[in-house]
Amino acid sequence: MDFGDYFRFLLALVFVLAMIGILALLARRAGLGYAAGLARGSGQQRIQVIETAQVDGRRRLVLVKRDDVEHLLILGQNSETVIETGITPPTDRKILTPKHNRAHPGAVQKLTGTE
Repeated sequence: MDFGDYFRFLLALVFVLAMIGILALLARRAGLGYAAGLARGSGQQRIQVIETAQVDGRRRLVLVKRDDVEHLLILGQNSETVIETGITPPTDRKILTPKHNRAHPGAVQKLTGTE
């Protein structure tokens, strides 16, 4: 093997590693980077991720349910903020109307800083 063969091998290796990195970034952007954990032990799960929504490239809204109470969080790269707590889930998730999607006025005031 001469120098050209080694150079071609190195170039192919760099190309394959770059493709793996790009696919990993695309998968994370598509929401595949946040996997829910499996239940541990024989008991029933107390916490669930109900829904996630991408806000922008860096932040994501997450609706978490714990013991029949939902909490709305916004997750960033370096921060986590609780937007609303104590949300009671609707009885039938299939019949969600726009009034269920509105944020509580107090929660919006806390975020904007207005009273």
